[in-house]
Amino acid sequence: MDHALSGNVAWVLVSAALVLFMTPGLAFFYGGMDRTRNVLNMLMMNFYCVLVVPIIWVVVGYSLAQEPFDAKFLGGFGEVMLKGVGIGADGGMKMATIAYLGMFAAITPALISGAVADRMKFTAWAVFVPVWSIVVYLPVFKWVFGGWLGQRGSLDFAGGTAIHVNAGIAALAAVLVLGKRRHWPQEGHPPHSMPLVMIGTGILWFGWFGFNAGSALGANGVAAQAFMNSFLAAAAGGAAWVFVEWKRDGHPTNLGAASGIVAGLVAITPAAGYVSGVAPIVIGLVAGVVCSYTVRLKLKFLFDDALDVVGVHFVGGLVGSLLIGLFANPHFFDATFRKGLFFGGGVRLLLEQALANGVAIVWSFVVTFAIMKVLKATMGVRVEAEDEATGLDLALHGETAYHNGGQY
Repeated sequence: MDHALSGNVAWVLVSAALVLFMTPGLAFFYGGMDRTRNVLNMLMMNFYCVLVVPIIWVVVGYSLAQEPFDAKFLGGFGEVMLKGVGIGADGGMKMATIAYLGMFAAITPALISGAVADRMKFTAWAVFVPVWSIVVYLPVFKWVFGGWLGQRGSLDFAGGTAIHVNAGIAALAAVLVLGKRRHWPQEGHPPHSMPLVMIGTGILWFGWFGFNAGSALGANGVAAQAFMNSFLAAAAGGAAWVFVEWKRDGHPTNLGAASGIVAGLVAITPAAGYVSGVAPIVIGLVAGVVCSYTVRLKLKFLFDDALDVVGVHFVGGLVGSLLIGLFANPHFFDATFRKGLFFGGGVRLLLEQALANGVAIVWSFVVTFAIMKVLKATMGVRVEAEDEATGLDLALHGETAYHNGGQY
């Protein structure tokens, strides 16, 4: 195996580990934002995805999502259980890529957990995750990466549409079926541990370099630019959110900084390997400003997105994906993808981005809503009022995160 190939395999493997590390980071991020009496339930909802989804991915997911790569709507069963996948001529590159993409599959349903916090049955979640992964995530992933949407020319470098828009709109569908938390919005639910939120944010930012730069699937210039773009967009998103709330509310907050960083990272995810120069800063700034306002829409329209999955992941992913239509720069990358509007490409790419996201939104929302309705009718999706008041940690898991008597 030549040195270039071995370097690429090494980078993909390291990136896979970084993306895996994002799931506990997300668990800390959400857990810190949650109540003390529900924090372990939130951690378990996230870790459950890592326990179950990778098995689904290897058994059938990868084959349906990627083999053959140019299948328009869904792959086949030719590589079920990794049939025929070895470590021979390609030096293990395909095996490393399958592992890497499996980490993406695992964290995507975990994103939804933040929206349904504090009131969803864990038994319902245990069924929802594998079903949603197969009937919602896999088709959208296929259509975007190698399937009919990608073949039309839409761009998604690391999962803005396939992951963030997909999970974000699914979160909205889920909470519409699940209903609001007790006493919300009359009773506020501030984060119980901002240090935990900030630790989770740091882990997410660190892992996101694998998420985005790793999507180059090689140790190369595209990975380097995606790395830089992720760094800049996160900083810009955090700064934008902080300055907005400083002006609007009179004070900058740690939660605002953390939310802005994540919004910037979400927005640059689809664009990381297609933009350069000042574009990642603009994308981060726009995402930080827009998301700092859209997280408040839940109060106006009364959908209880507990931890702002819709306002950050859906909106941030959509913003970043659409801005590709303005900033895509194939000349910089010496590539053949379509030019953005600002680089002489007209509006064609912007329209393709809008179409791809529109399809993902409709499919994900409708099918997720149907899944939740079926679960509600068959096994129930919401905990009993007494369990919600007691806290899901004790009611569902028989344990508590803190032993100082506090049960906020």
